[in-house]
Amino acid sequence: METNIIPPQTEGKQFDFQVNLTLPTREEALDTFKRAYKRLLNPPVWHKLGGSLGGDFKLVGIAGNELDRLAKMGDLFQVDLPGPGPGVGGGYDWVRVDAVDDSANENGEEELFAMRISPTVNPGSKDPAVAHFFKGSASSTFVIQRKGNEVCASYHGRNEMPNNATGNKVDNIRNTIVAASAAMGLSEIQWKSLVKAFLEPEIGG
Repeated sequence: METNIIPPQTEGKQFDFQVNLTLPTREEALDTFKRAYKRLLNPPVWHKLGGSLGGDFKLVGIAGNELDRLAKMGDLFQVDLPGPGPGVGGGYDWVRVDAVDDSANENGEEELFAMRISPTVNPGSKDPAVAHFFKGSASSTFVIQRKGNEVCASYHGRNEMPNNATGNKVDNIRNTIVAASAAMGLSEIQWKSLVKAFLEPEIGG
């Protein structure tokens, strides 16, 4: 079973990572799959799950209001990275949930849940510029799959290019530096840690 929401790679950097876990029973695999995709849809816990993940994530509606539920299509993530954020983003990077593929089916032998996020504008600003260190064409797609007793979590980064032509010199410099850090593999370490944590047992037993 595959998803069709991972964009083609056309420019910039591409990164793919996958981790597989085989469970002793079908029931444990079902529980692991469900727990994994719910963690995926709960960005406020990503910092705790990822450990070395440098950013704090909040789930925000299109009006800029913080949400206390699992993410849905069209929701925004407010990303607070260490160091100064972009001025256009109000000090934060912003991404939007722009695609979801929900093929969850606990009665079948295969099921899949995938979510794609992409850089977007600051909902609290009238400035139409993308508020993120990557250009708007970049994307991050997370996929949780189960086949029988095996559960797989994967990450797929596409078209990662620095957002350094915003019209704001300070933002251009900041975005270039942060994107360069990502290009050196720092973001890869963070995403690997998070994706692995999606499949870990329930926190606290």
